[in-house]
Amino acid sequence: MLSQFEPLPLAFSGLRATRLVSTVPYVGMKEHYAVARVESGHSEWWSRGRVWRSAPGGLQLQGPGDVHRDVSRQGPIVYQIVSFPTDTVERLAGKMVLRPTLDADDPLGAPFQRLHDAVQRRAERFELEVLTTEAIAALVAVGSWRSQETRPVRRALELLRERMAEAITLDDLAAYAGLDKYHLCRAFRRQIGLPPHSYLTRLRVMHAKRLLHAGVRPTEVAAQVGLYDQSQLNRHFRKLVGTTPGRYFAQVSASKRA
Repeated sequence: MLSQFEPLPLAFSGLRATRLVSTVPYVGMKEHYAVARVESGHSEWWSRGRVWRSAPGGLQLQGPGDVHRDVSRQGPIVYQIVSFPTDTVERLAGKMVLRPTLDADDPLGAPFQRLHDAVQRRAERFELEVLTTEAIAALVAVGSWRSQETRPVRRALELLRERMAEAITLDDLAAYAGLDKYHLCRAFRRQIGLPPHSYLTRLRVMHAKRLLHAGVRPTEVAAQVGLYDQSQLNRHFRKLVGTTPGRYFAQVSASKRA
């Protein structure tokens, strides 16, 4: 086993919870605002231009588009992850850059710890709804962390997110960022953790997942996310999600009928 994601059953539909067990360093990009609690294991991981440390009980906070890359770890690591609807969070506080970590005993993390405890014991719907609401409100308190991204990289991210379905060239990106392409590529990888093309591919696959979940058929998705054809979508989707768009669409459709 390398990395195994296990969805956790919840009585409240306004929250998603997942258990991640991984025996190798993990690299991923977040789709939603999420707070992960380390259940076991120690690790060092990179995000937003620097390395952070995590220990059991500690919290990792990330928002849409944030890259997480493990640098080192002591044995297998287990996370419990709770994810919040992006539109709900941003309706309350706008787009936020979250403080990446909170220690186990940090008072700012108390609302998230209570929610994680409730998820573990499969609390009833009303309790989960209350604790989720408190946790989303608590995100605002940790949402003023100063980003380490420079202005050119922020502008590059802005263009990639706004025009992901278009054919973007490196010259386009550099011109919009206001930096020559050689320095931009170096700065982007150093600050974001991925080169621009890999970041764009992950954005497109994340959007493909949202479209499939909304009922768009797999044959129609590739063009809507800026990929050349179905085979290109299949290749990237399988690599990043672990299954094909067709199987993912079937699983989502079946869960909606259940």
